[in-house]
Formats: sequence, C-alpha cells, structure tokens
Amino acid sequence: MATETDKLLADIRALPQRERLRILDALLTDLDIPDSEIDRVWADEARKRWEAYKAGKLETVAYDDLIKQYKT
Repeated sequence: MATETDKLLADIRALPQRERLRILDALLTDLDIPDSEIDRVWADEARKRWEAYKAGKLETVAYDDLIKQYKT
C-alpha cells in the first residue's frame, strides 16, 4: 500500500520540470539552517579564489564556452 509520501512523490514527478524545481527550491530553503562556521569557511575560500584569479594563478573558462558544453 502506497504511503502519503509515495503519493506525493508520484504527484511531484508528474509535474513539469519547472514546477518540480520550485518545489525543490522551497524544500531546500526550508531545510537551510544558517551556520556561521560554514559561512566563514566559504568566505575564506571565496577570498582565496579571488586572490588566485587576480594573480593569474587560476585557470578560467569563458562563459560562452562553458554554456556550449551543456547545450548539446
């Protein structure tokens, strides 16, 4: 016998992709719990990457080239 969750999942899977993405976004937003330590680690990583980019130590890819890879 299917549970309520199974029925809900079947209903969600029947939706268009855009609507499924809206549901996913809402769920992730609801589950996101702020964590100052994680925020600090990501901020440090972002600074390191920015400095590496400015120093020419980071390989980059043009946006158009990146998008072409995924539009096959």
